[in-house]
Amino acid sequence: MSTLSIAILYEYAEADELGIRMTAEELGVDLVYIPFRKIAVSIGNDGYSFKSKGRDLLRRIEGVNAVLNRTQSKNRRMYAASLFEALGKYVINPLAVEYVCFSKFRTLVEFWRRKIRIPQTVYIPCDSSDTTVTGTEIRNEEDIADLIQMNLGHGNVVIKPDGGTHGKDVRLATNREFLTQMIAATAPSIINPLGFVAQEFVEKWFYDLRIIVSKVRGKPPYCYPKALARAGFKDFRTNTYLGNMVFGVTLPLEVKAAAIQGAKAVGGDGEAWVLAMDAMFNIDQDRAVDDEYVKAELEKLVPTFNAVQAVKQDKLKNRNFPAWSRTLEAAYQTYMDTDAYDNVRRVIRESMNRCKESVLFHETNSCPEFWEQTRIIAGINVAIPLIECAQSVEGWSYYQKIKEY
Repeated sequence: MSTLSIAILYEYAEADELGIRMTAEELGVDLVYIPFRKIAVSIGNDGYSFKSKGRDLLRRIEGVNAVLNRTQSKNRRMYAASLFEALGKYVINPLAVEYVCFSKFRTLVEFWRRKIRIPQTVYIPCDSSDTTVTGTEIRNEEDIADLIQMNLGHGNVVIKPDGGTHGKDVRLATNREFLTQMIAATAPSIINPLGFVAQEFVEKWFYDLRIIVSKVRGKPPYCYPKALARAGFKDFRTNTYLGNMVFGVTLPLEVKAAAIQGAKAVGGDGEAWVLAMDAMFNIDQDRAVDDEYVKAELEKLVPTFNAVQAVKQDKLKNRNFPAWSRTLEAAYQTYMDTDAYDNVRRVIRESMNRCKESVLFHETNSCPEFWEQTRIIAGINVAIPLIECAQSVEGWSYYQKIKEY
């Protein structure tokens, strides 16, 4: 059997990439670094080359069996997966997975096909305006709004970039006027090249979930028993980029089973993958306690959570990553040791158990951030399943797969 060689591919060394490299070192895994910024990939009839201005990286790539694709842009991840799969490498995650994850609507279609519960969603292949060959502008906002309301009714509507991330440009239309204004303001962009989707507004209360599911070659998918709950009342979005807090919660068995089915829908025929499933509960008014109680407990957590945020901004991360990680862990531990943390976590756990039959899956992330939150709060160092997936495909390549057929 050939010696296993795993590569990690990325543009910038953020906390997650540094964490993967540190974890690999602790596990005794030799992880090859391949840059994916300021390099030139050349292909032609005589073969290919992969170079920076000062270095030829061809030999480094040729010795690799599996690639951990940690490029940050969704588009760039698809380009990278296309290239390295063409070179016979197993990419984690595979191109077929990246293709589904790139689009919220494609992801929801895969869920829907397998009868996984999703929010009611509308995709309309139409721009907010068109220009005729004579230069006349045709406005489509009213027609698009009509189509949305025909399918979702006249209540609150969530507008999302189909290829968006981190909650950017996710907006809530509370009436027809706001809806048409949002449609008019929507234009193709780097995070929204194909359009937007409209979804029913789900009364998820104050939290949603980030659930990790992984699959190594030859074994069934595994859902980690704890999840990251993102919680707060800052906005209808609970994304942590808005400053919402995080809690580690144990998943009901029914939710774990649903997460596995959702991950299988996205993972398809992939031999090995790691996915982050985003879920929420259609809670409506079935709330374990009143809002004021939760808000009061969250307010008690502000000092210790702000201390965590301060560590995240500390430049020690770039100078001494292991020491910075230990400082971050200590700050989170102080936050988690409070009574308020336990109280909010208890409320979320009770709410999940009451509403477990109403769980909805709305997105899948193929390159989840984990080092600064999921690893500490939910106890899941995603670097480990990533490396285990790469090890499980030792000697495996797409060329070999084709030969089998």
